[in-house]
Order: sequence, then C-alpha cells, then structure tokens
Amino acid sequence: MTYDLAIGDRAYSSWSLRGWLLLDAFGLAVRTHSARLYSDDLANVLRDFAPARTVPALRLPDGTVVMESLAIAEELASRHPEAGLWPQDPRARAVARSLAAEMHAGFLQLRGQCPMNLRAAYRDWPLTSGLRADLDRLEEIWSWARATLGGEGPWLCGSYSAADAFFAPVASRIATYDLPVSDTARAYVAAHLAHPSFRRWRAMALVDGPDQPVYAREQPRRPWPGPEPLPARAIHEGTPENAACLYSGRPVTHLLEAGGRIFGFCNAFCRDKTVADPLAWGSFVSAWGVR
Repeated sequence: MTYDLAIGDRAYSSWSLRGWLLLDAFGLAVRTHSARLYSDDLANVLRDFAPARTVPALRLPDGTVVMESLAIAEELASRHPEAGLWPQDPRARAVARSLAAEMHAGFLQLRGQCPMNLRAAYRDWPLTSGLRADLDRLEEIWSWARATLGGEGPWLCGSYSAADAFFAPVASRIATYDLPVSDTARAYVAAHLAHPSFRRWRAMALVDGPDQPVYAREQPRRPWPGPEPLPARAIHEGTPENAACLYSGRPVTHLLEAGGRIFGFCNAFCRDKTVADPLAWGSFVSAWGVR
C-alpha cells in the first residue's frame, strides 16, 4: 500500500517534513507530489488533493484526502497499529498526543522568528523575550515527558513516535539558528539530526530546487551541526560499479564519485541527493560496503 503526499519545498516547509516523517520514519510507503511554495505550482498540485488548501495533504489509496498533520498521524496510526506511530502504553500515548497537539497549535514566536531553513546554519541569532519563552516552554514539556514516563534513550516517550516527528522541525530550527537550550535538549536535537529519515529529507532538501530568497537571513553562518556527510561529488565520465540505479533499478545515466569509487543513478535528483549525504541512503550504504 502506497500513500500519496503533497508537500512543499523540502528545505523550508516544516509541515511537509512532519507529514513525510509520519510515513517514512514508520516504514509506510509514500509517493510525494511536490511544488514550490508561494507559486502557482502548489495550487496545481493541491487540485489533486481537494479540498486541501495547504501541505501536507495525504491521499489514501481509495482516494480519500486527509488534511492536517494531526489528522494524518491519527489516520495512519489507526490503519497501521503495528507501525508504532503512537506508543502502545496508554500513559505514554497520552503524553505523546499532548505533546503533538501543543506543537501543532503553539510556539508562534519560534515559528515566526526562526522559519525552517535546512540549507543554512547561523550564529549570533538575536534572542527576543518571545523566542526565549517558547524555548523555555519546549524545555518544560520535554522534561515533563521524560519525568512522567521515566524513559531512557533519546526520544520523548520511549521509542520514536509521532510526537518526535512533530518536533523534528523544531529541532532543525534550534540547529539552524544555534538557539540556546540545555544540554539535554541539545542531545534531543542531535538525535533528530542523526535520524535516518531526517537525514534523507535534508539531503533531498539541499538539492530540491533553487533557494527561496524570502528565507535568507543576513547573519554570520556556521557549519551544519548534524552528522558530517561522506565526501562525494557529481562527475560526468567513468565506469560505475553498479549497472542499474541503486534506487530504481533503471539504467544508469548520472554518476557520482566517493572515495575513488564511482556509482551510477537513473537521474540527476537520485545522484544529487546521494552526493548531499551518501550514508543517509540504505541502498548506497549496502553498495558502499561491497568491494
């Protein structure tokens, strides 16, 4: 069963990231339909997801459209209880749902002052009282979840859940703007940046169309604080180790080089998303391990 998901620019659309994580991070097959934010293309894509007016929008195999990320989370959880979108333990599930609901409706200062931008990492970001209040509230509810459930590991309610998917764009904002949070909160951010699904999304975000100027900020930059990618580059000539694209199985037309080895892909996007972060992709990792 494959779901259809309408999304905006991967680098900037925080709600699209949430919607996609609710599928990819839980092993549910998804086919994306993307369009550039603030363009006619977005309206054109959403025509096939009526009556949705915003992204993400999910179309079920029977054609029914589910709007809004909370509704998407609940619908997928009801259809795939084995996937673990919500914790099985009733108490943990209640906490996770509370966290997701507050994220869905709140933190307006953080959203407004620090829009998601996965293509940048700044330093010396100004800290207003409103932004400080939102960060304090994040610390409070993240600590409350851990204290209430007594769980170990990096996630808020035991295993990775829909609540964590909802906070992934928050983690990216803390990383992008180097916002001041506790060591515990920073470790939670680091867990998000290293999560395989998040890494794949960001790798695609880095090559998913041109920059959106509206998101540019005149602040000093610093390196992205997530896992350092394996160095790779696009090349135009060479003999790849694989005869078919690592992802689609189609004939190879585009090449990359990493560590003196050459791999082939069926199109520029397949290649470029791999160049951005080769070890985010399981098929590349499997091929990389073969010598």
